[in-house]
Amino acid sequence: MAAGGGTKAIVAALLANAGIAVSKFVGFFITGSSSMLAEAVHSVADTSNQGLLLVGQKTARRRPTEEHPFGYGRDRYFYSFVVALLLFTLGSVFALYEGIHKLEAPEALTSPLVAVVILVVAIILETFSFRTAIVESRAIKGDATWWEFIRRAKTPELPVVLLEDAGALFGLVLALGGVGLTYVTGDPVWDAIGTICIGVLLGVIAIILIGETKSLLIGEGANPDVLKVIVDELQAGKVDRVLHVRTQYIGPDELLVAAKISLIGTRDIDDVAQAINDAEHRVRAKVPEARLIYLEPDIDRATAVSGDK
Repeated sequence: MAAGGGTKAIVAALLANAGIAVSKFVGFFITGSSSMLAEAVHSVADTSNQGLLLVGQKTARRRPTEEHPFGYGRDRYFYSFVVALLLFTLGSVFALYEGIHKLEAPEALTSPLVAVVILVVAIILETFSFRTAIVESRAIKGDATWWEFIRRAKTPELPVVLLEDAGALFGLVLALGGVGLTYVTGDPVWDAIGTICIGVLLGVIAIILIGETKSLLIGEGANPDVLKVIVDELQAGKVDRVLHVRTQYIGPDELLVAAKISLIGTRDIDDVAQAINDAEHRVRAKVPEARLIYLEPDIDRATAVSGDK
């Protein structure tokens, strides 16, 4: 699965959420809707999150140093993890607090039609942002399902933006339902219930993102299909067998490969060096992100013992 930064999707989401946040705050001050306030805070969190993702992309491009010889590629994982935490604290926890507070002390809405109009416009804008994220994601997800893409993607930004946009869109629908039912029934409890539902939705999305980005941050190896390609390419040429192999993404675009290999009937140091260089070239040709490859020639002791017998 090729890595892509998804910058277009991030920028589209940032611009959409910034505009939506302003309109939601205006709607809250006019109507007093807790659903509208929860959605406004959610949009502020999303706007900040997209800014953090762009910061992560920029800092990850720094050159390696003596202190960080493998570079700063994992900055993108770190900032994505921070985004997930912000979505949970600023989005979910605030919405749950506001919803429970309004459920205990319901307040009538003023000019609820204003909130309805703002939410409908926000849904249209968020749909555009969500569509952009889907188009960007399809370019790299291949035949995988959307859930497999979220679970297996080594590029953190697109799954984050995809889930954020999905949460924002469904959150707007919930807010519209809460405000609409309050307007129809005259009971502000529905607005509070809509706010609580938004909090639960954002909490579930945040927990998924926290789990996935944490896994990337502490280090993930190549997916099984990519690992098979690596092993197959290593075992071509003069490599008899891969004795063991370890892989780890040190950034979305950089995979570390370390392996012990058994070579076919060669003892000359020049032949060994050439066999290793050829193996590295084959792997990089099929898996371009495998930029760091360390191969150690060794004796296949199991074969040697069976041969002696």
